[in-house]
Amino acid sequence: MAAKLTTHVLDTAHGKPAVGMRIQLFREETLLVDITTNADGRCDAPLLSSEEMFSGACRLVFHVGDYFRSLDVASPFLDRVSVEFLLNADQGYHVPLICTPWSYSTYRGS
Repeated sequence: MAAKLTTHVLDTAHGKPAVGMRIQLFREETLLVDITTNADGRCDAPLLSSEEMFSGACRLVFHVGDYFRSLDVASPFLDRVSVEFLLNADQGYHVPLICTPWSYSTYRGS
């Protein structure tokens, strides 16, 4: 796996990729990336390329509530899902989010 950071989001409540979900990447309190998922629930480019990778803590924030409200889900339980994890600049990371308006799961994918 190349040294980069990627993600994708699956909406299991509707059985489809989460199109148009806002995702933010932070290093400490510094916003590094603010992006929206494409038609495949993915980002068009890695969140961090191999040249941008670093070692240390970072946080992905998925704007789940806004996404589900845009689909007319009246009162989703989740608003923002924050995933905090540690990077090693020499490794590749894929951090998918599987979500509904009421629950989520994530893991380190390949």
